[in-house]
Amino acid sequence: MELAYIPSPSHGVYHLGPIPLRGYAFCIIIGVFVAVWLGNKRWVARGGKVGTVADIAVWAVPFGLVGGRLYHVITDYELYFSEGRDWVDAFKVWQGGLGIWGAIALGAVGAWIGCRRRGIPLPAWADALAPGIAFAQAIGRWGNWFNQELYGRETHLPWALHITSSTDGRVPGYYHPTFLYESLWCVGVGFLVIWADRRFKLGHGRAFALYVAAYCVGRGWIEYMRVDDAHHILGLRLNDWTAMIVFLLAVLYFVISAKKRPGREEIVEPDTDADGPAGEADGDSEPVEKEEPESDASEAKEDDVTAEAEEADAKEVEVKEDEAESAKKG
Repeated sequence: MELAYIPSPSHGVYHLGPIPLRGYAFCIIIGVFVAVWLGNKRWVARGGKVGTVADIAVWAVPFGLVGGRLYHVITDYELYFSEGRDWVDAFKVWQGGLGIWGAIALGAVGAWIGCRRRGIPLPAWADALAPGIAFAQAIGRWGNWFNQELYGRETHLPWALHITSSTDGRVPGYYHPTFLYESLWCVGVGFLVIWADRRFKLGHGRAFALYVAAYCVGRGWIEYMRVDDAHHILGLRLNDWTAMIVFLLAVLYFVISAKKRPGREEIVEPDTDADGPAGEADGDSEPVEKEEPESDASEAKEDDVTAEAEEADAKEVEVKEDEAESAKKG
């Protein structure tokens, strides 16, 4: 008899009347809100405007969800397109299955579109959002707990996860709670990025690169513990190879960026009207139009006064010369 273990929920869907409330979806939604909230605070602290992070997230989040689902479906295609499977299940995101690699990759495309529309640099926006993404992942991993998925090898440790479902080939028992390991690792990554950003003033995308590299380190050993079906290359799971490649790319970007663009961006968001013409400062156009005519008018008045004074002096000189000539004649 086990003295302690982490229980699994009996079901991941709760009904509010006819409305299904899915634990997996709630975890994803809460994670997104946390990422946007923290990202907004960091963006404003760096000189950006309130609401910019949320405006760009409107582009990044949908792209990220699509990218995450595509990565999962492509790398685990046999779950949806093999014999006896229903390909329609590929669209059932609420049943689980979002690959973080695809979510970050395609989410970055959406963020690039949003940043381009606002005229701000994507690396600066990514730096502001980096720790929030890590915390969002930590929260989102609890969605796997609701679905009784992504657990590791069998164990009898006090924190073992008790799997009770037998659907989709699961074997009830006690397993390593890899979802919990990754959740805690992501919390640590988030605080690491916040500390390093304050300590070293990371800029030009290096805070985001640090988040990616640190996450990949943890994902590597956590992935090695998992026992669910996965494609293997040279004895390693596909996600292990992905983590190693992405880690190297993140470190390479960090080093090159530090050499080419040291320091941090002084201005992360131009003080311009997003809806107005590019380069037109807020509230500058009207005062300029009003002040220029006034200055021209004052200059014209000064010129007139000067001309009148010179003309008066000339007349006075002529009068004196006439008086002098008449005195000579007399």
